[in-house]
Amino acid sequence: MGDLELLLPGEADVLVRGLRSFPLREMGSEGWNQQHENVEKLNMQAILNATVSQDEPIQELLVTHGKIPTLVEELIAVEMWKQKVFPVLCRVEDFKPQNTFPIYMVVRHEASIINLLETVFFHKEVCESAEDTVLDLVDYCHRKLTLLVARSGCGGPPEEEGSQDNNPMQALQKQAELMEFEIALKALSVLRYITDCVDRQWSVSQAPQLAHLKRMQRLHPVCWFLSPGKLQQFDGSRWRIVAPSEQQKLSKLDGQVWIALYNLLLSPEAQARYCLTSFAKGHLLKLRAFLTDTLLDQLPNLAHLQSFLAHLALAETQPPKKDLVLEQIPEIWERLERENRGKWQAIAKHQLRHVFSPSEQDLRLQAQRWAETYRLDVLEAVAPERPRCAYCSAEASKRCSRCQNEWYCCRECQVKHWEKHRKTCVLAAQGDRAK
Repeated sequence: MGDLELLLPGEADVLVRGLRSFPLREMGSEGWNQQHENVEKLNMQAILNATVSQDEPIQELLVTHGKIPTLVEELIAVEMWKQKVFPVLCRVEDFKPQNTFPIYMVVRHEASIINLLETVFFHKEVCESAEDTVLDLVDYCHRKLTLLVARSGCGGPPEEEGSQDNNPMQALQKQAELMEFEIALKALSVLRYITDCVDRQWSVSQAPQLAHLKRMQRLHPVCWFLSPGKLQQFDGSRWRIVAPSEQQKLSKLDGQVWIALYNLLLSPEAQARYCLTSFAKGHLLKLRAFLTDTLLDQLPNLAHLQSFLAHLALAETQPPKKDLVLEQIPEIWERLERENRGKWQAIAKHQLRHVFSPSEQDLRLQAQRWAETYRLDVLEAVAPERPRCAYCSAEASKRCSRCQNEWYCCRECQVKHWEKHRKTCVLAAQGDRAK
């Protein structure tokens, strides 16, 4: 593990202290790029620490310096950039960048932050340190879960085709769509960790916790979004119909859903404030069909959920409660939209001119910094599974000998993918030589 240490304690402290929020106009700028690299380093170090179950200084530093709200705001800001500014860039007909990697880094930033939050939110004190921004994070997770449910009904994420795209921006749009699905799965994990904190947070700081509990239960019926439906399972990069022999096997994603449901329905504070309407009752009773003996063997605590649903079937429904006069609401998305409303075209035009049209020398310098950030030994250590072929997504064992960044299952796939990979490969190889 010592050889894989990415950051010394003093370095990590400096990087965490330097985290700040950037205006949408500055995304992709030199200062923003430096912070993106810092977030990537913190993310990889946090995963390395969690993998070997040792002390987790990244989580402690983020709490100590009060940077969780900053990460939440950056997460929502880049989400807004992707929805409002990125489509404008893709519609500019005469915009033909020499390399789309600078734009890709902004698109990727959301995935980097949500991955870091997923790693550190395992610790309940991190959720507490989010303070009022936990409301914004719940709203963010709700938006991603809505996407996840919609995609699960139409075959999952969009498929990456092997044919060449008309231009690099179209290829980048496809990558962004594929990445969006992965982000939604991370958001599910983060939401599950937030539900773990319902009772603990209630005793620490009553008002914010009441607000986010009410947000999940009243405005966003998360339970219904999470409720299992068709017998499908996300496997690697797509939804697939589960074979009868595997339908009782609990996956990691299934486990996150069940634990979140358990927390939202059975914690004392949640039960005291859950409004049991006939609509909610009808949806929740559908869960009984999935609570089999095999599932209970894998998650024994779900026996309490089974008993709760048995009582629920006999209970009388309640009319909607109207006792809440004041409610705390999330404000980051609304504030960012208010500050930038009507400026999306101007932001895109500024970034086209000053950010996403770098010179050849600037690209080489950026390539060198990326090579230093994304160390191959560290990436392999934090990878959750075996590498996948960049062309067909099969399990891969061969790596591009020139840039060492892409993986392939066979020579034929590498040849077919070369037209798309060539520019990135040349740039990465130049960055290595510049070192």
